[in-house]
Amino acid sequence: MSWAKVLEDFPEANFLQSPEWRRVNEIIGKKTITEEFEGRGFALMIVQDAKRGRYLEIPCGPLIDWKNPETLRDVFTKIHKIAEQNHCAFVRIRPQLRRNAENLEILNKLNLKPSPMHLAAEHTVIIDLTKSEEELLANMRRQTRYDVRRAEKLGITVEKHNTGEAFLEFHHVQDETAKRQHFIPPKLPVLLAEHDAFGDNATIYIAKSPEGQPVAYGLIIVNGREADYYEAASTELNRKLPGAHALIWQAIKDLKAKGVERFNLWGIAPPNQPHHRYAGVTTFKTGFGGEIVEYVPAHDLVINKLKYLPNLIVERARKKKRHL
Repeated sequence: MSWAKVLEDFPEANFLQSPEWRRVNEIIGKKTITEEFEGRGFALMIVQDAKRGRYLEIPCGPLIDWKNPETLRDVFTKIHKIAEQNHCAFVRIRPQLRRNAENLEILNKLNLKPSPMHLAAEHTVIIDLTKSEEELLANMRRQTRYDVRRAEKLGITVEKHNTGEAFLEFHHVQDETAKRQHFIPPKLPVLLAEHDAFGDNATIYIAKSPEGQPVAYGLIIVNGREADYYEAASTELNRKLPGAHALIWQAIKDLKAKGVERFNLWGIAPPNQPHHRYAGVTTFKTGFGGEIVEYVPAHDLVINKLKYLPNLIVERARKKKRHL
Protein backbone atom coordinates (compact mmCIF):
# COMPACT_ATOMS: atom_id res chain seq x y z
CA MET A 1 0.00 0.00 0.00
CA SER A 2 1.60 3.26 -1.13
CA TRP A 3 1.53 6.31 1.13
CA ALA A 4 -0.60 8.08 -1.49
CA LYS A 5 -3.13 5.26 -1.17
CA VAL A 6 -3.01 5.47 2.64
CA LEU A 7 -3.77 9.20 2.46
CA GLU A 8 -6.62 8.52 0.05
CA ASP A 9 -8.16 5.88 2.32
CA PHE A 10 -7.37 7.64 5.61
CA PRO A 11 -7.47 11.43 5.10
CA GLU A 12 -6.96 11.93 8.84
CA ALA A 13 -3.39 10.59 8.55
CA ASN A 14 -0.47 12.89 9.32
CA PHE A 15 3.31 12.81 9.04
CA LEU A 16 3.82 10.57 12.08
CA GLN A 17 2.66 7.60 10.01
CA SER A 18 4.53 8.62 6.86
CA PRO A 19 7.53 7.02 5.11
CA GLU A 20 9.47 10.18 5.96
CA TRP A 21 8.86 9.67 9.68
CA ARG A 22 10.01 6.10 9.32
CA ARG A 23 13.20 7.44 7.73
CA VAL A 24 13.71 9.92 10.58
CA ASN A 25 13.65 7.09 13.10
CA GLU A 26 15.91 4.90 11.01
CA ILE A 27 18.48 7.70 10.72
CA ILE A 28 18.67 8.05 14.50
CA GLY A 29 19.07 4.28 14.89
CA LYS A 30 15.61 3.06 15.86
CA LYS A 31 13.97 -0.06 14.51
CA THR A 32 10.78 0.58 12.55
CA ILE A 33 8.09 -1.80 11.31
CA THR A 34 5.53 -1.09 8.61
CA GLU A 35 2.44 -3.30 8.52
CA GLU A 36 -0.35 -3.13 5.93
CA PHE A 37 -2.81 -5.57 7.60
CA GLU A 38 -3.71 -7.35 4.38
CA GLY A 39 -4.98 -4.21 2.69
CA ARG A 40 -7.36 -3.24 5.52
CA GLY A 41 -5.18 -0.63 7.15
CA PHE A 42 -1.72 0.65 7.83
CA ALA A 43 0.61 1.23 10.76
CA LEU A 44 4.11 2.56 11.18
CA MET A 45 5.47 1.11 14.43
CA ILE A 46 8.63 2.22 16.21
CA VAL A 47 10.53 0.12 18.71
CA GLN A 48 11.47 2.36 21.62
CA ASP A 49 14.36 1.21 23.82
CA ALA A 50 13.77 3.20 27.01
CA LYS A 51 15.73 2.65 30.21
CA ARG A 52 12.54 1.52 31.90
CA GLY A 53 11.86 -1.08 29.22
CA ARG A 54 11.30 -1.69 25.54
CA TYR A 55 7.95 -0.85 23.99
CA LEU A 56 6.28 -0.49 20.60
CA GLU A 57 4.97 2.96 19.68
CA ILE A 58 2.26 3.69 17.11
CA PRO A 59 1.85 7.50 16.96
CA CYS A 60 -1.38 8.74 15.31
CA GLY A 61 -2.23 5.19 14.31
CA PRO A 62 -2.97 2.51 13.42
CA LEU A 63 -4.93 3.75 10.41
CA ILE A 64 -7.82 1.31 10.21
CA ASP A 65 -11.62 1.11 10.21
CA TRP A 66 -12.27 1.46 13.94
CA LYS A 67 -15.96 0.62 13.48
CA ASN A 68 -15.27 -2.87 12.08
CA PRO A 69 -14.97 -5.45 14.90
CA GLU A 70 -13.41 -8.10 12.66
CA THR A 71 -10.74 -5.68 11.44
CA LEU A 72 -10.00 -4.59 15.01
CA ARG A 73 -9.62 -8.19 16.19
CA ASP A 74 -7.27 -9.16 13.37
CA VAL A 75 -5.21 -5.97 13.52
CA PHE A 76 -4.62 -6.08 17.26
CA THR A 77 -3.84 -9.77 17.16
CA LYS A 78 -1.14 -8.93 14.62
CA ILE A 79 0.14 -5.96 16.68
CA HIS A 80 0.32 -8.14 19.79
CA LYS A 81 2.35 -10.72 17.89
CA ILE A 82 4.75 -8.09 16.50
CA ALA A 83 5.29 -6.69 20.00
CA GLU A 84 6.06 -10.16 21.37
CA GLN A 85 8.48 -10.88 18.54
CA ASN A 86 10.34 -7.66 19.37
CA HIS A 87 10.39 -8.37 23.13
CA CYS A 88 8.28 -5.33 23.99
CA ALA A 89 6.63 -4.98 27.40
CA PHE A 90 3.72 -3.02 25.93
CA VAL A 91 2.38 -1.18 22.87
CA ARG A 92 1.56 2.53 23.11
CA ILE A 93 -0.92 3.94 20.60
CA ARG A 94 -2.70 7.23 20.09
CA PRO A 95 -5.18 6.77 17.26
CA GLN A 96 -6.57 9.56 15.09
CA LEU A 97 -9.93 9.24 16.83
CA ARG A 98 -11.87 12.12 18.36
CA ARG A 99 -12.41 11.74 22.07
CA ASN A 100 -15.98 10.66 22.82
CA ALA A 101 -17.66 7.92 24.82
CA GLU A 102 -18.07 5.65 21.80
CA ASN A 103 -14.40 5.72 20.79
CA LEU A 104 -13.18 5.31 24.36
CA GLU A 105 -15.37 2.23 24.68
CA ILE A 106 -13.86 0.79 21.49
CA LEU A 107 -10.41 1.05 23.06
CA ASN A 108 -11.66 -0.40 26.33
CA LYS A 109 -13.12 -3.45 24.56
CA LEU A 110 -9.70 -4.04 23.00
CA ASN A 111 -8.28 -4.30 26.54
CA LEU A 112 -6.27 -1.11 26.07
CA LYS A 113 -5.41 0.82 29.23
CA PRO A 114 -5.11 4.64 29.44
CA SER A 115 -1.44 5.55 29.28
CA PRO A 116 0.19 7.62 32.03
CA MET A 117 1.87 9.78 29.36
CA HIS A 118 0.58 11.68 26.35
CA LEU A 119 1.57 10.93 22.76
CA ALA A 120 1.43 13.22 19.73
CA ALA A 121 -0.63 16.34 20.51
CA GLU A 122 -3.77 14.85 22.00
CA HIS A 123 -5.22 18.36 22.47
CA THR A 124 -4.64 20.75 19.61
CA VAL A 125 -5.97 23.51 17.37
CA ILE A 126 -6.60 22.79 13.69
CA ILE A 127 -7.14 25.62 11.21
CA ASP A 128 -9.29 24.96 8.14
CA LEU A 129 -7.16 26.30 5.27
CA THR A 130 -9.94 25.89 2.72
CA LYS A 131 -11.43 29.10 4.11
CA SER A 132 -10.51 32.44 2.56
CA GLU A 133 -7.98 34.76 4.18
CA GLU A 134 -10.83 37.11 5.03
CA GLU A 135 -12.71 34.32 6.83
CA LEU A 136 -9.59 33.21 8.67
CA LEU A 137 -8.92 36.74 9.89
CA ALA A 138 -12.55 37.17 10.93
CA ASN A 139 -12.41 33.92 12.93
CA MET A 140 -9.40 35.06 14.96
CA ARG A 141 -9.69 36.42 18.46
CA ARG A 142 -9.73 40.21 18.27
CA GLN A 143 -6.37 40.58 20.01
CA THR A 144 -4.77 38.01 17.72
CA ARG A 145 -6.09 39.77 14.62
CA TYR A 146 -4.78 43.06 16.02
CA ASP A 147 -1.31 41.54 16.58
CA VAL A 148 -1.23 40.07 13.06
CA ARG A 149 -1.96 43.50 11.61
CA ARG A 150 0.40 45.23 14.04
CA ALA A 151 3.23 42.95 12.88
CA GLU A 152 2.66 44.14 9.31
CA LYS A 153 2.63 47.79 10.35
CA LEU A 154 5.81 47.37 12.39
CA GLY A 155 7.61 45.88 9.39
CA ILE A 156 8.19 42.43 10.85
CA THR A 157 9.29 40.08 8.05
CA VAL A 158 9.19 36.30 7.82
CA GLU A 159 11.88 34.22 6.12
CA LYS A 160 11.77 30.54 5.13
CA HIS A 161 14.75 28.20 5.01
CA ASN A 162 15.28 24.48 4.35
CA THR A 163 19.03 24.38 4.85
CA GLY A 164 20.94 22.40 7.42
CA GLU A 165 22.37 25.69 8.71
CA ALA A 166 18.84 26.92 9.45
CA PHE A 167 18.14 23.77 11.46
CA LEU A 168 21.35 24.28 13.42
CA GLU A 169 20.35 27.88 14.16
CA PHE A 170 16.88 26.75 15.17
CA HIS A 171 18.35 24.14 17.53
CA HIS A 172 20.53 26.74 19.23
CA VAL A 173 17.65 29.18 19.76
CA GLN A 174 15.26 26.44 20.88
CA ASP A 175 17.81 25.26 23.41
CA GLU A 176 17.89 28.76 24.89
CA THR A 177 14.08 28.94 24.77
CA ALA A 178 13.83 25.64 26.63
CA LYS A 179 16.04 26.93 29.43
CA ARG A 180 13.78 29.97 29.87
CA GLN A 181 10.50 28.12 29.59
CA HIS A 182 11.52 24.84 31.26
CA PHE A 183 10.81 22.19 28.63
CA ILE A 184 12.91 19.46 27.05
CA PRO A 185 13.71 20.24 23.38
CA PRO A 186 14.44 17.61 20.73
CA LYS A 187 18.07 16.65 20.34
CA LEU A 188 20.04 17.97 17.37
CA PRO A 189 20.37 14.55 15.64
CA VAL A 190 16.56 14.29 15.60
CA LEU A 191 16.15 17.74 14.02
CA LEU A 192 18.81 16.98 11.41
CA ALA A 193 17.13 13.65 10.66
CA GLU A 194 13.85 15.50 10.08
CA HIS A 195 15.67 17.85 7.73
CA ASP A 196 17.16 14.93 5.79
CA ALA A 197 13.99 12.84 5.65
CA PHE A 198 11.40 15.52 4.84
CA GLY A 199 13.57 17.73 2.62
CA ASP A 200 11.65 20.71 1.26
CA ASN A 201 8.58 19.69 3.28
CA ALA A 202 10.29 20.61 6.55
CA THR A 203 10.77 24.37 6.71
CA ILE A 204 12.21 26.68 9.33
CA TYR A 205 10.23 29.93 9.46
CA ILE A 206 11.98 32.91 11.07
CA ALA A 207 10.19 36.14 11.99
CA LYS A 208 12.55 39.11 12.16
CA SER A 209 12.31 42.62 13.55
CA PRO A 210 12.52 45.64 11.23
CA GLU A 211 16.24 45.72 12.13
CA GLY A 212 16.66 42.10 10.98
CA GLN A 213 16.94 40.52 14.43
CA PRO A 214 15.34 37.08 14.91
CA VAL A 215 12.16 37.16 17.01
CA ALA A 216 10.39 33.82 16.56
CA TYR A 217 11.09 30.48 14.89
CA GLY A 218 8.85 27.63 13.78
CA LEU A 219 9.47 24.21 12.23
CA ILE A 220 6.56 23.43 9.92
CA ILE A 221 6.20 20.00 8.36
CA VAL A 222 3.90 19.39 5.38
CA ASN A 223 2.62 15.93 4.55
CA GLY A 224 -0.46 15.10 2.54
CA ARG A 225 -3.44 17.28 3.41
CA GLU A 226 -1.99 18.49 6.68
CA ALA A 227 0.76 20.84 7.82
CA ASP A 228 2.01 20.82 11.40
CA TYR A 229 3.53 23.61 13.48
CA TYR A 230 5.71 20.93 15.02
CA GLU A 231 8.39 22.84 16.92
CA ALA A 232 8.86 26.46 17.98
CA ALA A 233 11.44 28.75 19.52
CA SER A 234 11.82 32.45 20.25
CA THR A 235 14.20 35.12 21.41
CA GLU A 236 13.61 37.67 24.15
CA LEU A 237 12.31 40.08 21.47
CA ASN A 238 9.17 37.94 21.12
CA ARG A 239 7.96 39.35 24.44
CA LYS A 240 7.86 42.83 22.88
CA LEU A 241 7.09 42.14 19.22
CA PRO A 242 4.33 39.99 17.64
CA GLY A 243 6.85 37.86 15.77
CA ALA A 244 5.09 34.55 16.36
CA HIS A 245 1.81 36.05 15.10
CA ALA A 246 3.52 37.17 11.90
CA LEU A 247 5.09 33.74 11.50
CA ILE A 248 1.81 31.81 11.81
CA TRP A 249 -0.05 34.17 9.48
CA GLN A 250 2.67 33.92 6.83
CA ALA A 251 2.64 30.13 7.15
CA ILE A 252 -1.14 30.09 6.73
CA LYS A 253 -0.88 32.08 3.50
CA ASP A 254 1.95 29.90 2.17
CA LEU A 255 0.17 26.66 3.00
CA LYS A 256 -3.05 27.84 1.38
CA ALA A 257 -1.08 28.60 -1.78
CA LYS A 258 0.24 25.02 -1.75
CA GLY A 259 -3.27 23.59 -1.48
CA VAL A 260 -2.78 22.21 2.05
CA GLU A 261 -6.20 21.76 3.65
CA ARG A 262 -5.51 21.96 7.39
CA PHE A 263 -2.91 23.44 9.71
CA ASN A 264 -2.36 21.63 13.00
CA LEU A 265 -0.85 23.99 15.59
CA TRP A 266 0.31 20.94 17.55
CA GLY A 267 -0.38 20.96 21.22
CA ILE A 268 -2.40 22.95 23.74
CA ALA A 269 -3.24 22.37 27.39
CA PRO A 270 -6.27 20.22 28.24
CA PRO A 271 -9.29 22.12 29.60
CA ASN A 272 -9.03 23.39 33.19
CA GLN A 273 -5.34 22.60 33.58
CA PRO A 274 -3.69 26.02 34.18
CA HIS A 275 -0.41 24.42 35.32
CA HIS A 276 -0.01 22.17 32.28
CA ARG A 277 3.26 22.73 30.42
CA TYR A 278 1.33 23.89 27.32
CA ALA A 279 -0.78 26.41 29.27
CA GLY A 280 1.45 29.29 28.20
CA VAL A 281 0.94 28.70 24.46
CA THR A 282 -2.73 27.77 24.61
CA THR A 283 -4.06 31.34 24.53
CA PHE A 284 -1.73 32.15 21.63
CA LYS A 285 -2.73 29.15 19.52
CA THR A 286 -6.46 29.27 20.20
CA GLY A 287 -6.45 32.94 19.23
CA PHE A 288 -6.12 31.98 15.56
CA GLY A 289 -9.70 30.74 15.57
CA GLY A 290 -9.20 27.13 14.52
CA GLU A 291 -11.15 24.19 15.82
CA ILE A 292 -10.09 22.90 19.23
CA VAL A 293 -9.68 19.15 18.74
CA GLU A 294 -9.35 16.53 21.45
CA TYR A 295 -8.22 13.08 20.35
CA VAL A 296 -8.53 9.98 22.48
CA PRO A 297 -5.58 9.88 24.89
CA ALA A 298 -2.69 7.49 24.46
CA HIS A 299 -3.49 3.92 25.46
CA ASP A 300 -1.29 0.95 26.26
CA LEU A 301 -1.69 -2.66 25.23
CA VAL A 302 0.11 -4.60 27.96
CA ILE A 303 2.19 -7.49 26.67
CA ASN A 304 4.23 -8.35 29.78
CA LYS A 305 2.65 -7.26 33.08
CA LEU A 306 5.80 -7.73 35.16
CA LYS A 307 7.88 -5.54 32.86
CA TYR A 308 5.09 -3.01 32.35
CA LEU A 309 4.57 -2.23 36.06
CA PRO A 310 7.95 -0.47 36.64
CA ASN A 311 7.31 1.66 33.56
CA LEU A 312 3.87 2.60 34.87
CA ILE A 313 5.30 3.75 38.21
CA VAL A 314 8.11 5.79 36.63
CA GLU A 315 5.85 7.49 34.08
CA ARG A 316 3.20 8.43 36.63
CA ALA A 317 5.87 10.16 38.69
CA ARG A 318 7.31 11.85 35.59
CA LYS A 319 3.89 13.10 34.50
CA LYS A 320 3.33 14.77 37.87
CA LYS A 321 6.81 16.33 37.92
CA ARG A 322 6.55 17.75 34.38
CA HIS A 323 2.96 19.04 34.78
CA LEU A 324 1.73 16.96 31.86
